Amino acid sequence: MKITDVEAIYLRADHVREQCDSGQDALVVRVSTDAGITGIGEVDSNPFAAKGAIEGPFSHTVASGLKELILGEDPFETAKIWNKMYTGNIYGGRRGVGFHAISGIDMALWDIKGKALGLPVWKLLGGGFHESLRCYASSLWGPTPADTHDLARRYVDRGFGAVKFGWDPMGRDEATDIALVREARAGLGKDAELLVDAGLAWDAKTAIRRARSFEEYRIFWLEEPLIPDDYEGYRRLSEAVDTRIAAGEEESSRASFLDLMDRGKIDVVQIDLTRAGGFTEALKIASLAQDRGLSVANHGFTTYINVAAALHFLNSIPNTLIVEFVAEEQTTLRDFVTMQRVEARDGQLPVPQEPGLGVDLNEEALERFAVR
Repeated sequence: MKITDVEAIYLRADHVREQCDSGQDALVVRVSTDAGITGIGEVDSNPFAAKGAIEGPFSHTVASGLKELILGEDPFETAKIWNKMYTGNIYGGRRGVGFHAISGIDMALWDIKGKALGLPVWKLLGGGFHESLRCYASSLWGPTPADTHDLARRYVDRGFGAVKFGWDPMGRDEATDIALVREARAGLGKDAELLVDAGLAWDAKTAIRRARSFEEYRIFWLEEPLIPDDYEGYRRLSEAVDTRIAAGEEESSRASFLDLMDRGKIDVVQIDLTRAGGFTEALKIASLAQDRGLSVANHGFTTYINVAAALHFLNSIPNTLIVEFVAEEQTTLRDFVTMQRVEARDGQLPVPQEPGLGVDLNEEALERFAVR
């Protein structure tokens, strides 16, 4: 079997709001083979920059479009292909967009292998730790604390035992920050877990102050309160408070994650397969986390391709904590991209049993939302 084509398909919702919601567009990767088997993946990044990294032409031996590097390769040789993509675009691919682009292709290759062998990806990865995984409903904050209270109530009514709120309007001022968390807790009640995503809002001293203010509301973790390069700030925060500190969605390679774990001293390592190098690199990052006694959660606020991939990945490692499941009510693109929807039941997500990722592209959605 040989790779015959690699496509980077940009999809965009009819109306995109100015908010931190990466579910309003998507970069889908489709890899075709001469055996008639296609695999799909996803890249959550700057979409057109990642598309260029995939579809761009050869420039020179360490600056090539990824498609050019892998045409004609055997899709089963995922480790070899991953290394070829990394070294063949090392000028632009060691971090950031170039690395994100590798992620979508790697994901699609594992999808091909699973389909060819009739096995789910988690089984190819040697997994099987779970039949289902606990998830949390992931949402933006409501526009006001009162709106957040109502949102929290609705998520509990839908059966979620854990809910995360994030980004704006958190970070505007101390009173608003505390009111958002207070009303989220009130809406969830005393039993459900409350996760707080600060959205890069503060410096280290402010984050310490906020974490201490939130203690009475019993938050499960405090996520990404600092800019991602402030590893020293993360260390100071982690050492100053008892609350779990979670981060990692801004990181790509395992070298970046090592900085976050060893210098930043975080508690929960958040790995987004659409940014962190796909399955091939994510397994290495998870092993490094396990060596340090750290738990792993996914990050994903895009389509069901990412959700399905996360379930395969988290079922393949022993240090899984919980699964992010995007439940943002105004994000609609995810409901169209794949033929299948991943549904949460009583706060649990079933591990896919179908070959490959277990989701297929909705061709009608590609026609409707594709930007050419």
